[in-house]
Amino acid sequence: MPAARKYWLMKSEPDVFSIDDLATAESECWDGVRNFRARNFMREMKVGDLVLFYHSNAKPPGVAGLCRVCRTAYPDHTQFDPQSKYFDKTASREKPRWEMVDVEFVERFPHFLPLDDLRHEADLDGMMVIKRGMRLSVQPVETAHFKHVLRMAGAKTRVR
Repeated sequence: MPAARKYWLMKSEPDVFSIDDLATAESECWDGVRNFRARNFMREMKVGDLVLFYHSNAKPPGVAGLCRVCRTAYPDHTQFDPQSKYFDKTASREKPRWEMVDVEFVERFPHFLPLDDLRHEADLDGMMVIKRGMRLSVQPVETAHFKHVLRMAGAKTRVR
């Protein structure tokens, strides 16, 4: 019996990489994550898992669309590049410290969901992204929360 699908949220600054950039690229590696907890969450991701694409450091920040994991965790190449802002001198090809996943575009939501709207939705109580001070760029999302966000956004995608 296949493992149950998990749901996630990944944050990106829209002036660096937005939902529109992913739509144009169709798929892309999610590199540059430098938090061990976020890295460990990426290690749990499976091909087919759905991900809420969140625009962070935006005015306003919020959920902009949906993507899907299309390649499981593998070493993040930017950790080895001295010219990259994500270079890690403690990482080696034999013992990489950081990983990334590949994601593919699914849809841009008809209704952008600002963080303030998420915070005022009782059905989303406990969702990690709405907790004050939650800066984690990769985080799990409970199934009920994920479904509710899809409904709020007017998403075409549905989950069971």
